Amino acid sequence: MHKKDLKFMRIAINLAKRGGSKVFPNPRVGAVVVRNGRIVGRGYHGYFGGPHAEINAIKAAGPASKGAVLYVTLEPCNHRGKTPPCTHAIVKAGIKRVVYASNDRKKRSMNGGGGFLAKKGIEITKNILKKESISLNRDYYHQGRLKPTRVILKSAMTLDGKIATYTGDSKWITSEEARSLGHDLRGQVDAVLVGINTVLADDPELTAHGRGRNPVRVVIDPGLRIPLSSKILNEKAPTVIIHRKSRLKAKLETLKKRKVYAVEVPGTAKISFKYIINKLNKIGLDRILIEGGGMTSYEAIASGTVDEVMFFVAPKIVGGREAKTPVEGPGISRISKAFSVFDISVRKIGPDILIKGRVRG
Repeated sequence: MHKKDLKFMRIAINLAKRGGSKVFPNPRVGAVVVRNGRIVGRGYHGYFGGPHAEINAIKAAGPASKGAVLYVTLEPCNHRGKTPPCTHAIVKAGIKRVVYASNDRKKRSMNGGGGFLAKKGIEITKNILKKESISLNRDYYHQGRLKPTRVILKSAMTLDGKIATYTGDSKWITSEEARSLGHDLRGQVDAVLVGINTVLADDPELTAHGRGRNPVRVVIDPGLRIPLSSKILNEKAPTVIIHRKSRLKAKLETLKKRKVYAVEVPGTAKISFKYIINKLNKIGLDRILIEGGGMTSYEAIASGTVDEVMFFVAPKIVGGREAKTPVEGPGISRISKAFSVFDISVRKIGPDILIKGRVRG
């Protein structure tokens, strides 16, 4: 280990810290490009969905990247997620040596970037200030030990199974204790997902309210109807919008400038929930909490992607044929075809009851 490697890696680690919580659930990453012992480019991952640290550093260095050394706090990615593989950009830039602090914790990434670059004739040095790099992203590495994919569906209803009155009023069905537990749950997942109708009706912020890290907010919005004034578009957490191809180019450009990650889904048919979950997994969102309305909940359960359900039941009765219910959609034709829930647990939360169960193994 050379002293200059330590020096430049420490600079990269300090750059990584600038990403703060805006990059969650991705790791904070910093990078510097060094040529002839002098830094010619610096970069860091600034926000979820934005360019990676390596890309920003290489862009800053420009032509000086050719024959230079790249120092980066995490193994360069070799897969396509929100952005193209960093390894390809490194090869194209003509970098001759890559020094990184630690391997990526993702199975799809571990040793893939370093191995790919080595095969391209680029010298690789790893594990420089490894402990410091892992410490910088302790949550990210901890998540790597959990089950890769987990989809939880949560809903709150009255004793007679309503999530809102016939006028659409739903604040608040459950108690403060139940809502606090819901905020705790948001702080433990990568993303919270709703449909556009929930955004239009309730204008939720979908944050953890200080009870953990704010998750990425995901909105299924095929027609790109989301108002630009929506709270879910604020800077408190990253936002992903899943939409069909749209002619609203100006709106998409505005969303991009506000660092909203818009995902275009091909085709014109109904968006497959399996496609959505797979797409979210590919961009690093593995633990997903669904808090949508009746239609979103039905589509999620019917798709077979939901692992666990959490239903908060409040001791209130609303009534009304037009009042919304937690799971709607076309429904099933016979009780024998109902979606089965097992491993049931029941817990009292203040005046409310929480019923949890698994939908699939």
